[in-house]
Amino acid sequence: MLGALLIALGALAFIGILLLDALRGTLGDFGPAQALALAGSLGLCLLGASLLPLGDRPA
Repeated sequence: MLGALLIALGALAFIGILLLDALRGTLGDFGPAQALALAGSLGLCLLGASLLPLGDRPA
């Protein structure tokens, strides 16, 4: 459950960053903070994907 939530949040952040960039009219012109945020959101998706095989087992 946590894995799916992390994937959804990471994907939402990634899409939001790209959408904001497109709305500003500077599509493809990423600054260092924006690139770091994109990398962080992809990392969040990867972390969530690594948790998916564990399922709903308690700690």
